[in-house]
Amino acid sequence: MSLRVERDGSVAVLTLDRPEVLNAFDEGLIAELTRAFAEAGTDAAVRAVLLQAEGKAFSAGADLAWMRRAADASPEDNLADARQLAELMRVVDTCPKPTLVRVQGAAFGGAVGLVACCDIAIAVPQARFSLSEVRLGLIPGAISPYVIRAIGQRAARRLFLTAERFSADEALRYGLIHEIAAPETLDQAVQRCLSDILAGGPEAIAAAKKLAVDMAGPITAERIEESARRIATIRSSSEAREGLAAFFAKRKPGWMS
Repeated sequence: MSLRVERDGSVAVLTLDRPEVLNAFDEGLIAELTRAFAEAGTDAAVRAVLLQAEGKAFSAGADLAWMRRAADASPEDNLADARQLAELMRVVDTCPKPTLVRVQGAAFGGAVGLVACCDIAIAVPQARFSLSEVRLGLIPGAISPYVIRAIGQRAARRLFLTAERFSADEALRYGLIHEIAAPETLDQAVQRCLSDILAGGPEAIAAAKKLAVDMAGPITAERIEESARRIATIRSSSEAREGLAAFFAKRKPGWMS
């Protein structure tokens, strides 16, 4: 198995476990990740998903042996392969549970797509990133919608074309990651963020995640009306009643007990 799937309380912990090849993607790892995120998303006992990796790199992107096979494959087989990677990105991006990625080393190629698809990204100062596909005569096709959404078209145009390596500081400036933590405090930063997530109501968290996606774009009369409808609906939920009751009673809500 290329992926370890474990549980830390209500957090599903997914660990890329191919350090000997810098956690590079192949069809096996793609299938395992897709299945793990889909299962975590439908598991009522899971409150959040943490994606991390073993070894010195987060992921070097596509596995060389996999790419070599792709070069000799038919157009139909290549399209099927590309659709599998696109489906992985879609499943990570639309996972109804909060997703957090811990970047402890280099993230190249498709790995940048995984970082862009997760809700929250925390990296060490030494992390390096690259959309390296054009150096191999390729393009970052399947990951492009998510990377462009994360960093904007202007930055993407440069990074897609140059394939240059950029630092954690630059990734933070681009909006690809949210926080930089020293290696010795990385786990502490991850746990702090997970604790903040777990303090929120599970139904509210899922609704807030969907809200952030659905309300992106121009502010229209329809969006304004929909935003009002959503808050009105959730105010009458049992979770909201419990949250407000706990607040006024100065106690923890039921989902934290």
